[in-house]
Amino acid sequence: MSNKPEWAKSKREKENAARVAAGEKPRRRRWPWIVLVLIVLAAIIAGVVIAGQQPAEEAQPVEDTAALALQLLPQEVTELEPMTLEHTIKVTGSLNPERQTQLSSQVSAPVVAVLARPGDEVQQGDTLVQMQTRTLENQLEQATSTAAATRVQLQLAQSQLERTQNLIERGLSPTSGLDEAQSSVDAQQANLAALEAQVAAAEIAIDNATVRAPFTGTISDRAVEPGQVVQPGSPLLTLVDLDTVQLEGSAPVGQSTRIRSGQRVNVSVEGLARTFVGTVERLNPVATAGTRSIPVYIELNNEDGLLRGGMFATGQIIVETLDEAIAVPPDAVREDAQGLYVLKLVENVVERQSVETGGEWNQGNLVAVTAGLSAGDRVVTAPLAQVEPGDPVEVMEP
Repeated sequence: MSNKPEWAKSKREKENAARVAAGEKPRRRRWPWIVLVLIVLAAIIAGVVIAGQQPAEEAQPVEDTAALALQLLPQEVTELEPMTLEHTIKVTGSLNPERQTQLSSQVSAPVVAVLARPGDEVQQGDTLVQMQTRTLENQLEQATSTAAATRVQLQLAQSQLERTQNLIERGLSPTSGLDEAQSSVDAQQANLAALEAQVAAAEIAIDNATVRAPFTGTISDRAVEPGQVVQPGSPLLTLVDLDTVQLEGSAPVGQSTRIRSGQRVNVSVEGLARTFVGTVERLNPVATAGTRSIPVYIELNNEDGLLRGGMFATGQIIVETLDEAIAVPPDAVREDAQGLYVLKLVENVVERQSVETGGEWNQGNLVAVTAGLSAGDRVVTAPLAQVEPGDPVEVMEP
């Protein structure tokens, strides 16, 4: 509190003393804060003026953004290499074993044993079905006995014929007896031949009572069980050889004139992530009724056993090839008033390169370039509308 005499105090000091006596706070001076604010504003204005007086070139950015290179992904640029192009014809169809057979009974007999089930792999000559042979053996024995008796009768008839001939030659017997003796011999010979045929048939029947695999393969179906009595023609088992399978496909009849036996076929099979190589085996000369497609038969090697009968497959028959060709995707070819061109990279700068093309190949995935490009050229192969001739580019590292 100030100790000045009343007469020495200023008006402001007298007002503050009155406020203190009344229990209120004295008023503080505001001019120091106002001075401080004015000093700060003056400093800011001076800085702006100084910055405006610097040379204009110092205000320019370090890099000119207009000259920045456009970055391209590795898959958007292709370095061209010679390749083999193909024209193909598409075929679709199902796979079937090239060799299969249904084994049927050739005798009438009860089935004793069935030694194979579907899925079993068998070797040529393996016993698959065994039928009872007791009745067949009795038939063979009876035919053999009858043939033996007939053979004796034939010998007697031949002896009688010889005696008759001697008597006629000596004039002791009429010639009519010779015809009768000869007829007896002929009849016995015919009987013996028939009986010997019965013996052979009985032997064959006994052999047929054992059904063996005619070739190495896999059992795909079983239609008989032990205890059944089968008749000639009754189905027993189905045997397939899957070492070689056949694609029975359909091709457009309008393109069938380009298909020849021996042509290579790339085959993709539903459910298998690989391509199989086949060969056209034959071509049906007549289109399937009610369709505009013609059957084509394609042979596939199946030594690894991956292919199964009934699988759906799609094949591409190679009907024409172009070796050592330069080609680009269709999206890489552009056109303007001057003609067809591609975007070629020369020292990381895009250039317009005029080209001549030779049509689409590889199912429309590639366009042959017959002039304007060579092996080693780098071309923008992605459909990038923002890339134009003269643009600097940078191909990013993979």
